[in-house]
Amino acid sequence: MKAPPSPAVRRPVMYHRWSRIAFLHWRYPTETLQALVPAPLTVQTCDGSAWVGLTPFLMRGVRAPGVPALPWLSRFPETNVRTYVRDPSGRSGIWFFSLDAARLPAVLAARAGYALPYFWSEMAVRVDGDVVSYRSRRRWPSTGRGRRRAELRLGPALAEPEYDALAHFLTARYRLFSKVAGRLVAAEVEHPPWPLRHAEPVRLDQDLLTSAGIPAPDTDPLVHASDGVPVRVGIWHR
Repeated sequence: MKAPPSPAVRRPVMYHRWSRIAFLHWRYPTETLQALVPAPLTVQTCDGSAWVGLTPFLMRGVRAPGVPALPWLSRFPETNVRTYVRDPSGRSGIWFFSLDAARLPAVLAARAGYALPYFWSEMAVRVDGDVVSYRSRRRWPSTGRGRRRAELRLGPALAEPEYDALAHFLTARYRLFSKVAGRLVAAEVEHPPWPLRHAEPVRLDQDLLTSAGIPAPDTDPLVHASDGVPVRVGIWHR
């Protein structure tokens, strides 16, 4: 069985490359997350659970159509805390509890334009052999310490063409939801399938989940990683 394809974004408003990305996921009761997600969205489940993801990565080549990537502004770390939802039409996507980024202009633009809960953070991504390290400390606006330190050891690539339904559910997401002026909006995202790897946490110290109002996890995360993919982001629509 093959993974469903990405949608085609014919008129992108942004180009990115999401690099050195890690997907750390924990199981949660559906009712715990549903209480934190606005109507009319419904939390999705897979393998008997709802899921919360902590996703650190490196943004590269960020630019608008017809505009060159600027060296400082177009490359920076980011970390998302998210869950997976459906809208009333049954379309699946991501609901973000928080997004941390290392560039203040990007944070201000995303907060003002799309009402996304972005935070400005001091962040770093470093690679040492098969270990990738991510660090962040929230600067503005502050909600708790807003820290994240993670070291992950990368393993071999997942077998292909084997289809891992849970890995696909947790990583292959092509729609983002937000609320702007009280209205539900969405944007489609196009990218090729993730070239996923196994990974294991060497060290993990974070309070981003509890800062978002999510109970602290009491188990180790399920971890995937990827070298990255190019991304085309579509315009927001109702």
